[in-house]
Amino acid sequence: MTNASIQPTFEAPYRGLRVLDFGQGVASPYCGYLLAANGADVIKVEPLEGDWSRRLGTTYGSHSALSAVYNRGKRSLSLDLKRPEAIDVACKLAEKADVLIEGFRPGVMARLGLGYEKLSKDNPRLIYLSISGFGQEGPYSQRPCSDSVAQAFSGLVSVNVGADNIPHRVGATLSDVCTGLYAFQAVSTALFARARLGKGRRIDISLTQSTAALLGHKFAEHVLEGGTPRALNVPAGTYRTCDGWLMVTLVTESQYRRLCSVLDRVDLAEDPRFADFAHRADHAETLMEELRKVFPSDTTEAWLTRLHAADIIADRILNPGEWLRNDHVQEAKSAICCDTPLVGHVYAARTPGAVGGAEDSLPAAPDVGQHNRAILTEIGFDPDHFRMMISDRKR
Repeated sequence: MTNASIQPTFEAPYRGLRVLDFGQGVASPYCGYLLAANGADVIKVEPLEGDWSRRLGTTYGSHSALSAVYNRGKRSLSLDLKRPEAIDVACKLAEKADVLIEGFRPGVMARLGLGYEKLSKDNPRLIYLSISGFGQEGPYSQRPCSDSVAQAFSGLVSVNVGADNIPHRVGATLSDVCTGLYAFQAVSTALFARARLGKGRRIDISLTQSTAALLGHKFAEHVLEGGTPRALNVPAGTYRTCDGWLMVTLVTESQYRRLCSVLDRVDLAEDPRFADFAHRADHAETLMEELRKVFPSDTTEAWLTRLHAADIIADRILNPGEWLRNDHVQEAKSAICCDTPLVGHVYAARTPGAVGGAEDSLPAAPDVGQHNRAILTEIGFDPDHFRMMISDRKR
C-alpha cells in the first residue's frame, strides 16, 4: 500500500491515505473515486463475481459505463466475505486503513465481523463511512432503496413535474451522485478533525437524506406557503425552436420586459395579468402558451443571439454527446477521457475544483481482482494460499 510518509500536495492532498472501499453501485464507489482522485490509495474490495454495477446496463469487458467511471484510480481485491479467511484479510487491511467505506444494509457488516465497534478497537483512528438508503437508524432503515426510490421519497420527483403534469424522476443517478459527494465531504471534515483529536468516528450517510438536502429551500417554501408553492421566475422554462430546444430563465422584472421585446410581443409586457412575478405565476400556463407560439419561428442559434444581446439568461439544451463536443467544454477541458482495457474511451466530467492534471493520470477502473496478488503480498499473506478463495488474477 502507499507509504504514509509520502507528502501530500495540492494536486494530491490525500496522498498516503489508505482507503478500503467495500461499496458497490454508484454512491459508495463515487466517494471512493473522489478520494482516489485526490491522491488516496483506494482498494476496492468486491465479491468474486465483482461489484454488481459491472453488470448494470450494457457491458464492455468486465465493466458497464457506471463501474468504468466510478472506480477509476482504484485497485481491486476480490474476496468471498462468507469465508473466514477472507474476513481475516479484510480485518488485516482495516487495521492500517484510514477510511473504510461500506454500502450494505445496516447490520450486514457487523454480522460479517467487520462492524465499526470491532474494527475501531484495533484501529481507533479509523473513519468508518456507512452509506445506506434510509440511514442506520429509524423504522425504514432496513427498507430496500435505489436512486429512483430516493428521488421519490425525498420529494425531488414531486417538484419535477413535466408538461404532461406527471412527476418524473431525474434521468440520471442524481441521488447516488449527491450521496457520494456528501459522503466525501463528511469524510474530509472527519479527517480534518482526526488530525486534531487523534481518533476516528462513524459516519452515517443516506441516499434519502442526501437527496432531500438538494431541495434547499423547498421544504421551508412548502410550509410557509401552506402547500404547493407558487412557481418561481415565470415564464422560465423550456421552449421548442424550429430545430431544437432552449432553456430560458429570468430573475428580474426588467429581464421579462426585454424578453417580450426580443420576441416582438410587447403586448405581453403591458398585459396586467403578467405585470410582475406574482401575477405571472398565477397565469403561468396562459403566458407560456403565448411564448410557445413564438419560439418555433426561428432556429435555436438565432434566438440565442438575440436573447444574449438583450442580456437574457438562456442557452440551448444539450445532450451528453453535444456537451462533450461543445467548443466551450473542450476549450475549458471540462471533460476527461480514460482509455480502459476492453472498454475503450471512457468519458466523464472533470471534478469541479480539481487541481492540476491529477484526474487525467488516474489508472483506469480495474478488472475484478486485478490486484489480488499485490495487495495480499503487501499485508503479509501468501496469495497462493488463498487462490481457492479469490479470483487470482495477475496485475
